[in-house]
Amino acid sequence: MGRDEEIDLLLRRWTRAKAGDGQVVLISGEPGIGKSRIAAALEERLPADPHLRLRYSCSPYHQDSALFPFVDLLGRAAGFAHEDPPALRLEKLEALLARAATPDEDVALLADLLSLPASERHPLPNFSPQRKKERTLEALIRRLEAVARQQPLVMVFEDAHWIDPTSRDWLDLAVERVRSLRVLLVITFRPDFQPPWIGQPQVTMLALNRFDRRDRAALVKQIAGGKPLPAEVVDQIADRTDGVPLFVEEFTKSVLESGVLREEADRYVLDHALPPLAIPTTLQDSLMARLDRLASVRLVAQIGAAIGREFSYSLLRVVSRLSESELQAALARLVASELVFQRGAPPDAVYSFKHALVQDAAHGSLLRSSRQQLHAQIADALEIHFPELMDSQPELLAQHYAEAGLVEKSVAYWGKAGRRSAARSAMAEAAAQFRKALNQLTSLPDSRERQQQELEFWSALGAVLFAVKGQAAPETGQAYARARELWEQLGFPSEFLHVPYGESRYRMFRGELDLALHLDESLLRLSRQRDDSAGLVLGHFSAGRNLMHAGRFASSRSHLEEVLALHDPISDSSLVHQTGIYPYVNSQGLLGIVLFCLGFPDQALAQSSAAIAAARRLAHLPSLASSLTSGTRVHSLIGDNAALDEWADEVVAVATEQDFPAWRAQGTIFRGWIKVKNGDVAEGLSLLRSGSSAYRATGAAAYMPHFFALLAGAYEIAGQVEEAVTLCDHALQIVERTGEHWFAAELYRHKGKLLQQQGHPEAADQLYRKALSIAREQCAKLWELRVAESLARLHCDQHRRKEARDLLAPVYGWFTEGFDTQDLKSAKALLDELS
Repeated sequence: MGRDEEIDLLLRRWTRAKAGDGQVVLISGEPGIGKSRIAAALEERLPADPHLRLRYSCSPYHQDSALFPFVDLLGRAAGFAHEDPPALRLEKLEALLARAATPDEDVALLADLLSLPASERHPLPNFSPQRKKERTLEALIRRLEAVARQQPLVMVFEDAHWIDPTSRDWLDLAVERVRSLRVLLVITFRPDFQPPWIGQPQVTMLALNRFDRRDRAALVKQIAGGKPLPAEVVDQIADRTDGVPLFVEEFTKSVLESGVLREEADRYVLDHALPPLAIPTTLQDSLMARLDRLASVRLVAQIGAAIGREFSYSLLRVVSRLSESELQAALARLVASELVFQRGAPPDAVYSFKHALVQDAAHGSLLRSSRQQLHAQIADALEIHFPELMDSQPELLAQHYAEAGLVEKSVAYWGKAGRRSAARSAMAEAAAQFRKALNQLTSLPDSRERQQQELEFWSALGAVLFAVKGQAAPETGQAYARARELWEQLGFPSEFLHVPYGESRYRMFRGELDLALHLDESLLRLSRQRDDSAGLVLGHFSAGRNLMHAGRFASSRSHLEEVLALHDPISDSSLVHQTGIYPYVNSQGLLGIVLFCLGFPDQALAQSSAAIAAARRLAHLPSLASSLTSGTRVHSLIGDNAALDEWADEVVAVATEQDFPAWRAQGTIFRGWIKVKNGDVAEGLSLLRSGSSAYRATGAAAYMPHFFALLAGAYEIAGQVEEAVTLCDHALQIVERTGEHWFAAELYRHKGKLLQQQGHPEAADQLYRKALSIAREQCAKLWELRVAESLARLHCDQHRRKEARDLLAPVYGWFTEGFDTQDLKSAKALLDELS
């Protein structure tokens, strides 16, 4: 092949890997340039000492099949037979993993990956979707480590440019771990695939270029068994193949099989002038000519191509309906042509096309009607003879039914695939599958049934995009907007009340509170008309949350307390599957913030603690992270540094463990604030800045005014008053743009305090009065107390002591609790001083 140097390099890397110095070789090249042949040649030349070879060809058919290579490889390693019932497969998997002393968690996760039933011996842990995905990837890495401890391992991933996103995540982990394992990991791909691993010490990059004329001639001679061809034939092959090894190989074989050359003892010769069309003009022509000359096996090649880049003997036998002898003879001839490679022996044999272009040529040779009929036969065969695939690989049936033009079945399986991927936390794949279901639906006539299916998929896509793109991403909003449009057209079906809730959530995170509140009003109005308790719970919760952000605390409290009054454990459990939240728990957490602002700090702490306790009882980790974050916010407002320190650490711990980026970022911000309060200003500022950047990176805008205020407070403590003023201005601009007014009074008060420090009492007075007006309008007694104290102290500086006392005393006198908090202690001290 003219690739001896590259193969020697691979063998040297293999020798290092066997010694425990794990190696990764990346092979990049254009289609047909010989990437797969290099990997195959490596296996042919490996020494006979113990090692295990694992090879997987990525395919467009599996781009949306999360972790399909590992489903396949685990099944092979465990010895699954397609007739095995799920319980037997689970036993085989447990037996395989027991030999490696695999942790119980790994057994449960890998069983779930293979769509096997849960085991009492190995229960599935309660992880968040993202954390479950990460733990599954780690379990697969540990499986790789266990195999590599037993014997050196060669693992080849071909055509990685078609790999699914979750398998790509696994490769990211594997490339790092391989460096300490007895593993040679070979990854082939096209140049447009840009891996992040280039430059790492264990990684070797091998870029394959096109052959020059000398290499082309050498390859022609090699394909001809070492016998030279006439110079004019070699020249034409060299010219038409443009240096692509696969083209050289196929054009040469096409000419040798065409009969235009006569074989002599040491060469091939022409009996007469070369016919004009003796050498194909394109690779497609060459492959088609070869398939035509293999007429007796052409049908088998076409069926295999319709199945995929790789196809099994067992499925081929069912679809082809040929006798065992006919099928095996056809396959033997196809393998002898080297268009197809074979692994294993019938009935367990698996075949793969030597290149995706070969598969494309065989598939493209089918007439449209024949192709559709063939894909329908394949899908039917999978349903009848391989029923386990309906659960483990529904996307495979979806693709075949789509190719067959059977839209209804394709849509059903794409929907099943999307739901399965979402349940397995493969959100990128789930999003792609729901989109394919929606694309298929466009070919059906518009009808109520089609609209219902569209609504189901758009709402599911919106929920998935919250994770994939972010809570404020435009794609998320588009999905929910279309879902709501369909929901309204269909008469507002009750089973999709989570659609307006989801769009309201999106609008809130985008900082579009007016639109969010309008959606809440519509949801509540409809739910009251129908006396729909689930809709009322969602509507009250959403309204309570959004009104809190808007600074309408009394109304927010009313809605959140209504959620608590409507609480029903069974209904809440149902809603958590649709929305990902427990409204009761989250309402308690938000109520803590609302009650604090309204002037009830003791009740605020009680509600915050109750929310966290409920989340712990339910073992619902998103609710725990959410309630801990709300509680931490309350402690930051109250100024309880000891509790803030403890709760902020737990927020970060839970959010890091479960990979909740938005909550982890908020916990980091609060940790930064407590660092500043405890005197470590430099470290605190660093955490505040990094946490704020990470939070904004999630797409969220909610709570940013509060976070800017904390950062401004840190700059103030650091003596950088000008920077603190600038941050207050930024925060107030967000308030005006988004309508998030819950912290507005504090921002005006804080800016006034900073200006007072800079010697601008008149400006400070105006800002204090602005803050006082907002606080009174919001019935926010805690904010009013803080502003009244700040303004009273300004009056004291101006020798207006009676005015100061008359302002502060009635506000302080309103309070009936919270006298141990810093706010009330400070106000009481000032009043005593003014007596």
